[in-house]
Amino acid sequence: MPGSEKQNSMFKKTKGYVQQSNPFAVTSCGRRRNDGSPLNKLRKTTKGKGRHFLTAKEGAGMTEAGRRAYNKETGGNLKAPQPGGGKRKKSYCARSAGQMKMHNINCKKTPKKRICAARRRWKC
Repeated sequence: MPGSEKQNSMFKKTKGYVQQSNPFAVTSCGRRRNDGSPLNKLRKTTKGKGRHFLTAKEGAGMTEAGRRAYNKETGGNLKAPQPGGGKRKKSYCARSAGQMKMHNINCKKTPKKRICAARRRWKC
């Protein structure tokens, strides 16, 4: 801290604001290191016992076991698709339409893409 000893002793030393329960570690320069999504820690498998994701043929998305594992690891509250209607369906359909537009995906031309299968599962 610049200044004389007298000037420096006039102010109380504080640690400042420390964010509690942030999942990302602090680096030496004080920034947070984003080691990626919690999904990266899950087993990204679509085959075998205990799998966390459905295949594109099955409609993509996460299995019940996958949602449970994700919620346990992150403290989240993921739920199954809501094809019958409601706020979650409206929100998902709008979000996934934006993803398709961003990546120039046309489900009529490429219906086997995971995003297309997931949208079918949600009945978008």
